[in-house]
Amino acid sequence: MQVTAAQLSQILKGEIIGNPETMVQRPGKIEEAGPGEITFLANPKYESFAYTTNASVILVSKEFTPKQPIKATMIRVDDVYASITYLLNEFGGKVEHMEGVSTSAYIHESAKIGEGVSMGHFSVIEDQVEIGENTVVFPQVFIGKNAKIGKNCILYPGVKIHHDCVIGDHCILHANVVIGSDGFGFAPQEDGTYKKISQTGNVILEKHVEIGANSSVDRATMGSTILREGVKLDNLVMIAHNVEIGKNTVIAAQAGFAGSSKIGEGCMIGGQAGFVGHIKIANGVKVQAQSGINKNINEENSAWYGSPALPYKDYLRSYASFRKLPDLMKRLHEMEKKLKELDQKEK
Repeated sequence: MQVTAAQLSQILKGEIIGNPETMVQRPGKIEEAGPGEITFLANPKYESFAYTTNASVILVSKEFTPKQPIKATMIRVDDVYASITYLLNEFGGKVEHMEGVSTSAYIHESAKIGEGVSMGHFSVIEDQVEIGENTVVFPQVFIGKNAKIGKNCILYPGVKIHHDCVIGDHCILHANVVIGSDGFGFAPQEDGTYKKISQTGNVILEKHVEIGANSSVDRATMGSTILREGVKLDNLVMIAHNVEIGKNTVIAAQAGFAGSSKIGEGCMIGGQAGFVGHIKIANGVKVQAQSGINKNINEENSAWYGSPALPYKDYLRSYASFRKLPDLMKRLHEMEKKLKELDQKEK
């Protein structure tokens, strides 16, 4: 990336304040950026850095009014986050990978490989696998029998896709993601042991799904575990058998979903949140980090917090009370003592 402030302003439909010929080569954080870097100010908490940054160009909103002089050339835009996201994707979004198919990759003779597919060292493609055009398979990826991979996907190193699973177009699976491992199904026996229940289903990822490193999605006992179009999972997320995650739902790291839970569209799930099995969550629900969901949530666009979770505002009111419990207990003991003293005087 090497571009002038004037070119950036034209791309972003922004307004330049400063030298339009200022050149930038790369992005940088506002508190660390140096000459030749472009940064941005979107959060008011970082405004002080705008006056001290050594960045050459800074993106700001059209409503921003500096309180002090700013050395960097400013570009005023309607939406700072949207603009920086566009620039990062446009100039830094290309994934570096080897072209063609490595001689050390194993591809079964029955596999169907689309045009433009790249395949790294020591990847294994089993029989009846289908891989769509322009998909990138990094080294040490395993794709099991009869799996279907769409076009323009990226499978980073160590990804494991087990038999019969289906990956839609434009999906991204980061390092060590496991798709189609067995669901956690065991039947208790009279002697106290457990007998494994065969997991005969599969996993379906619809298009534009992205899954973070070391996350796992278990195959269904029967039928399919499904992540609908546009779902985004962070690292270390656990999706159990027969779970269904609705379209465009986003889930932060270390969240877990027990079997057969159904999560609606457009939900936002915080890190380390946990969901019991066989529940339904309405569209647009927001769940705060470390919350525990143990029942259906039927109200769309509601927000929840706590473990077990309460409606968000109810939790805050409750927390405001129970954080005072030590002081309330102390006052209660003092009142009991005074009442006891008064009772003794009356006697």
